[in-house]
This record gives sequence, C-alpha cells and structure tokens, in this order.
Amino acid sequence: MEHETFIKIRRDLHKIPELGFREFKTQAYLLEYLHQLPEGRMEIKTWKTGAFVKIKGNDPQKTIGYRADIDGLPITEETGLQFKSIHEGNMHACGHDFHMSIALGLITYFVNNPIKDNLLFLFQPAEEGPGGAEPMLQTDIMKEWKPDMIVALHIAPEYPVGTIATREGLLFANTSELFIDLKGKGGHAAYPHNTNDMIVAACALVTQLQSIVSRNIDPLDSAVVTVGKISSGTVQNIIAETARIEGTIRTLSVESMNKVKERIEALVKGIQVGYQCETEIDYGAMYHQVYNHEKLTREFINFASSNESVNVIECREAMTGEDYGYMLKDIPGFMFWLGVDSGYGLHHAKLNPDEKAISKAIGFLSEYIEYKSR
Repeated sequence: MEHETFIKIRRDLHKIPELGFREFKTQAYLLEYLHQLPEGRMEIKTWKTGAFVKIKGNDPQKTIGYRADIDGLPITEETGLQFKSIHEGNMHACGHDFHMSIALGLITYFVNNPIKDNLLFLFQPAEEGPGGAEPMLQTDIMKEWKPDMIVALHIAPEYPVGTIATREGLLFANTSELFIDLKGKGGHAAYPHNTNDMIVAACALVTQLQSIVSRNIDPLDSAVVTVGKISSGTVQNIIAETARIEGTIRTLSVESMNKVKERIEALVKGIQVGYQCETEIDYGAMYHQVYNHEKLTREFINFASSNESVNVIECREAMTGEDYGYMLKDIPGFMFWLGVDSGYGLHHAKLNPDEKAISKAIGFLSEYIEYKSR
C-alpha cells in the first residue's frame, strides 16, 4: 500500500473544507475513492453528507467500528501551503483531513487483507457543529450495522509524530455552547436616562459570569466559562438597544455542567431585573463527555506499549469537546490522541500537522484491528 496515496488524499481533502452538513464535495470525493476499491466484501450506505462503510469478515463473530469526522471550520487559512483551502473562509484546522485519509488507508488495507470480523467505518459530518454523532447513531443503518466496539483518534499538535496518548475513563469534557441575548431601549448618547443600555448590561453580565467557576464549582472539580464574542451597538453616539454574548461552557462532570447552567440562568435573571431588559439564553450544541471504556482502553494501551512503532503516553483529561462522546455513551470504545508535531494548535489558522503521522497511524491501527479480530 503506497502511503504517498494517502498524503495526496489528505491534501486533496484539505483544499475543500466544508462546514457541518454541507460536506457535499467531501462526501463525493470519499465515495469516488471508495468505489475504486474492490467491492466484493464492501457495502457503502450514505447518510446526509456522511457515509457508512461495512467490510465483511471471513468468519465474523463481532463488528469493530471506526469513526472519522469530515467537516471543516469557519477559519481563513494562513498556512501558505500549495494545497491550502480553496474555500475562502473555511479550513481543516482541526485535522479532519488527516482523520479521513487515515480511515481510507485502513479501509484500503482491510478490503485487500480481510480479517475474521466485520468492520464498520463511519464518516461522520458536522462534528464541529451542530453535531452529527448523535443523529448518526439513531439511523436505521446504525441500528442494522451497530458495532460491538468503536475506536477513533484525534490529531494532537503538541505531541511528536509516533506518539499516542490516551487514558481510561474521562478524556474530553462535557461541552455546551452559550448564547445570551439582551434587549433594552436604545437612544441618543446625550440622553442616557431615557434608555436601557445593553452594552453596560452585557459588560456587567460578563464580569459576573467569571464568578461561577471561582465561587460555585468545587475546586477539586474543573469547569470553564469563556465568553469569546460580544456583539452590540452601531455607532459611537447611539446607546445600544441590544447585545449578544457568545461563549462556551466546559466541565469535567455532568453535575458541574448543570450547576454552571443553573448559575448562568440566575445571573441573567438578575441582569434582567437590574437593567430592565428582556433576556434569552440558548445553549446551542451540547456534547457529551468522551469517556473511554476502561477495559478496552487498558488493553489498547498495553498493546501500543508493546509496539515499537509508537510511543505511548497516559495523558490527563482535557477540556476539549467532541460529539464522539455520544457514540461512547452507546457503544464500548475509546478515543486517543495522535501526535502530529505542529507549531500551531487546533483551530489555529496556521495549523500544519506533519504528514508522516498518516502512515504511522495506518500501520499501527491495522495491526491493532487485526489483533482485536484474532
């Protein structure tokens, strides 16, 4: 198997990043490649802009699942690469181009080197939002082909190529988007007493939100409340009638997520009364924590530790969010970090992972899946 093929695939996919449930070119590219493979053992079914690929085993006792996400992010690329995004304003800044090329490498290998058990590959749309994992789980295709276990990886710019990092139990946090709209009364800057200024109200609320983690969450637990965007006002001499606060919530426990939301709602009610305005809260996309199955993960760590091609690190949990957590809630499995050694991190406009990680991952995971099917 020529690994240069999958570097080319990664570059092709890198050029056409598309946002959640709009991955039309991406889906077409994946299907075109898949239909070039021997199809005697392979069955393909599409769902929205994603796909299911089943490879029949020689004497199946179980089905091993593998998930790859396929969407990009609304980020303008600044890498200067020859194969940079041709979709202005969109970029594969989270490594999903790597994820797809690795999955195609595994499919190519196992179509030509069948194992005992069935394999199910999921090309999942909309991981970055609004979330494709949960609805994909609920499809009739998934109910028919549901795997007995499932595996996924995520690139890690901070680790060198050849490094694999994971842990038993909680790996990624519970996450929720946060949108708060405030509506008061606008007017002339010279007559503030006739208005209800929503810039002042929004600033007061942002300051109050910072007290939640420091004063309402157990110090031995962890949570993050980040406001990343405030939109309000038109020009310098008009008092703003509306304001919108956009942010994210991350917690290491479901209980803390509930507590954070309870406090947000109480603080917003206080702003509503104190600043005489209307308020509305929308939590947007909410992702369940990525919780690795203890036994399967320990077995994977032991297998990787005995494999000379990789270096294994038992890492700490992270505040990263991933809708793959919904799959692990329903199917035993795990996720791991794959080192790609980039000077820029995830969701950065200059993210440039080392492509040598692609062949490393295909080779190692081929061996692991063969081991699981013995």
